[in-house]
Amino acid sequence: MIEKIIEIANFAGNIVMSYYSSDQVDISLKKDKSPLTEADIASNKFIVNELESNFLYPILTEESPVPYNTRKSWKQFWLVDPLDGTKDFIEKNDEFTVNIALINNHRPVLGVVNVPALGITYWAEKGEGAYKNGKRIYNKSNRKNLIGTDSRFHSTKETKEFFKNNSIKKVVRYGSSLKLCKLAEGEIDIYPRLNGTKEWDTAASDILLSEACCSLVSYPDRKNLVYNKLKIVNPFFVASRNGLSWQ
Repeated sequence: MIEKIIEIANFAGNIVMSYYSSDQVDISLKKDKSPLTEADIASNKFIVNELESNFLYPILTEESPVPYNTRKSWKQFWLVDPLDGTKDFIEKNDEFTVNIALINNHRPVLGVVNVPALGITYWAEKGEGAYKNGKRIYNKSNRKNLIGTDSRFHSTKETKEFFKNNSIKKVVRYGSSLKLCKLAEGEIDIYPRLNGTKEWDTAASDILLSEACCSLVSYPDRKNLVYNKLKIVNPFFVASRNGLSWQ
């Protein structure tokens, strides 16, 4: 199964890149005022068609919402962000991703993150480890001077205070779910996200972190994130390498 999902994510990334090379990007706004491009729509259409053609699980994507009354009984389903980091795509900073996760009983058990502009694909299955372009990865950092990461477009005052309170002086910025992938491979140590994200933003990276000696827990109560809730908004969270103390 994982090989097919990698193939689908990579091809969706190629579709996104076909729009990325255009000098003009057509942008509209969704109800929440977030941007939507033709690349989002084309990637979404391809992924949904491929998943429907190859698997029996229902599908929830950022661009294909499903009412809670329909999906509340789902035990297994695909959770997809066909273009995570649309602002990064528009700004042409190369840090956008395609995210596909399989959810089982409210937790991800498989995840693929394609970074098309950088030629990178991350993936993980429960109990099988985490990988970057076929090479096993995990966060083996033992840095004393911690490196944090923050969003390029969605930083908050609370996030800056978190870094200060935890004596984190070096903070690097990445777009989309790439921040979580960088944590999985050990380039950073901690990522506080103290404003809104959606379930499809984190699901694929959540299992990647679990398989790469890292954790992603809600803040401040430190519980695993739950997927397929009534409202698909995530709580605030902190992702970090295992064994790291933070407050």
